[in-house]
Amino acid sequence: MSEPLGIFGGTFDPVHYGHLRLAEEACAALGLPRVLWVPAGQPPHRRAPLASSAHRLQMVRLAIAGNPRFALDAAETQSEAPSYTVDTLLRLRQEQGPLRPLILLLGADAVAGLPKWHRWQELFDLVHLAVATRPQHSLSPDDLPPPLAVHWRARLQQDARALAGASAGRIMSFDITALDITATHIRQALMVGRSPRYLLPDPVLDYIDRNHLYP
Repeated sequence: MSEPLGIFGGTFDPVHYGHLRLAEEACAALGLPRVLWVPAGQPPHRRAPLASSAHRLQMVRLAIAGNPRFALDAAETQSEAPSYTVDTLLRLRQEQGPLRPLILLLGADAVAGLPKWHRWQELFDLVHLAVATRPQHSLSPDDLPPPLAVHWRARLQQDARALAGASAGRIMSFDITALDITATHIRQALMVGRSPRYLLPDPVLDYIDRNHLYP
């Protein structure tokens, strides 16, 4: 069995320390030697990002520079098609082969909305799900929509080694540091002239300033 690969998607509009800590702590909790960051191109389930695909890609590139466990996948940002997660995962599964464990990293808020995703039940054939939760706020099936709760009960694992032992189909939650940082808060601060410094990496903030991304 190959080493597991973490997959972390999002609009990253802009990327911030909350994203970086989630990916970093996933490496420690799940034994991931690598996390592949996948900025969304045209997210179909939400309002279009304010920053262009090219700018968001570059911000992620700046944010993850210097971390040997982080890598960047630009395919969604280079496509004009809607960025459906299942299509991206089908591509990555083809690239990585049928045996490598692929682990999709999600926040607890995102996983609750999973049944609204395009062809969401196919995800379990392609990847494991690893759900980041704040300490002492672990999810239970009662917190989830009934269609997802069924999968949660059947697939939940307590040991990260269970994810490495199969290519897909399992679920695990892991604790992360509670950082109350959101991209929305950062954009709002910039729009009213307040500095969001120390909420995101300085190279990303400098890039935002140079390119006047959130006036």
